[in-house]
Amino acid sequence: MRRIICYFFLLSGCAFATEEKPVSDNYQRNAWNKLTDEQVRVIEHAGTEYPGTGQFLNHHEDGVYTCARCRAPLFGSGTKFESGCGWPSFDDSLPGAVLELKDPDGRRTEIRCARCDGHLGHVFRGEKMTAKNTRHCVNSVSLDFTSGVVDQAFFAGGCFWGVEHLLAELDGVLDVDSGFMGGTVNRPTYRQVISGTTGHAETVRVTFDPRKISFEKLAKMFFEIHDPTQVNRQGPDIGTQYRSAVFYATQQQKEVTEKLIGILTEKGLKIATEVTAASYYWPAEDYHQDYYVNTGKKPYCHMRVERF
Repeated sequence: MRRIICYFFLLSGCAFATEEKPVSDNYQRNAWNKLTDEQVRVIEHAGTEYPGTGQFLNHHEDGVYTCARCRAPLFGSGTKFESGCGWPSFDDSLPGAVLELKDPDGRRTEIRCARCDGHLGHVFRGEKMTAKNTRHCVNSVSLDFTSGVVDQAFFAGGCFWGVEHLLAELDGVLDVDSGFMGGTVNRPTYRQVISGTTGHAETVRVTFDPRKISFEKLAKMFFEIHDPTQVNRQGPDIGTQYRSAVFYATQQQKEVTEKLIGILTEKGLKIATEVTAASYYWPAEDYHQDYYVNTGKKPYCHMRVERF
């Protein structure tokens, strides 16, 4: 089997970029959707639309509700319910999609897009409206919508730049972003994570249409674009933050991952990949998103090696 060797003189990886500002902090903002005046009032200035007027209040299609500004996936349509409050209501958000912040008066909890920090609305608990006892009350103008069946997967395989770039090329993948999972610190920064003290792994969140691509196909590609035998490293990037891991969102994802590891083990590979339940996902800073697309560089230590 051909192995891909990542030479240390290729100093463009995560481990060597701690002092580098690869691209402008504003590049991601330049790619955001242009907002209407009403969206600026709500999303940027924490305003509230009039109750009963939002376009998604009585909306019932299958799909995913995304951030109107940065297009990050926020809520699955299966979590939407009729609350009678006058705004779209959801009893759960996608993992790591929404940040919660106490209002200055301490009485309500604001929710914001974890990727772009745009205002969404507020979250309320204890109302006993659904089994999850939670109501995310969201302004329609803070939302957009992608129709169809949507699922998510979380993979860690060394520097997230290359994993994100290669998985994003697959047909059926709707969105891939880079972030952190598996640690103990809330809202970790990149510099905190690469210090190796937070317990997080550099992780990519893949949003995909399961009618077009299966989790198994995604997982197979994941195992082929990084070296799953390396322990707490990937090429020149060394540390627990670069460990190989699949953070499964469902029991089915866990079973598929374990099956694939079994196949690779039978082929003689000593797989180091952790299989762990998905926890909170924290998006990385703007300049890490679509890194290779925005810099024009190529993945330095991720290349497909057929293993199945």
